[in-house]
Amino acid sequence: MSTDASESTEIVELPKGVSLSIADRRLTAKGPLGTVVRPFPSDALALTVAGSTATLTLRLPAHRKRSQALLRTWAAHLRVIGGGLTRGVEARLKVVAAHFPMKVQVKGEELVIENFLGEKHPRSTQLVAGTKAEVDGDIVRLSGHDVEQVGQSAANIERATRIRDYDPRVFQDGIYLIERAHLKEAS
Repeated sequence: MSTDASESTEIVELPKGVSLSIADRRLTAKGPLGTVVRPFPSDALALTVAGSTATLTLRLPAHRKRSQALLRTWAAHLRVIGGGLTRGVEARLKVVAAHFPMKVQVKGEELVIENFLGEKHPRSTQLVAGTKAEVDGDIVRLSGHDVEQVGQSAANIERATRIRDYDPRVFQDGIYLIERAHLKEAS
């Protein structure tokens, strides 16, 4: 996918139906599943889109490792954004309830955890906009079109069940990430 390193360009093939634009140092990607907006370092990189090909050109000295790392990082970002907008992104978490049976349910844009360690008041966490959650037994599936939103929602859920004031070697209850946010398999 890349060209010669001395040219300091990287070519990314965009999936069908994905369009990119840059305005005010913000990259906007639109696809069949939604829209993703990210800050873009337009002083360091130039983006040109021709059909289904995006070309990133480095505006910094190409012989520096950090410059090449920036170029390849943004090429990877574009691939993941394009895949997320066409195939979608998913993550899985596991509900572990060793001491008290937990009840996990989705209420609107919120995940509610009841009876965590026998607590009388339920714990809850907000899902990041654009992320959907589904509870199937002891598995929580998160899905969306932006890998960062799905990953942040998974982190919020893990943080909501963090145990304080108990020995974590004994009290292993919680909701834990078992499958990181990744692109769904092509169907």
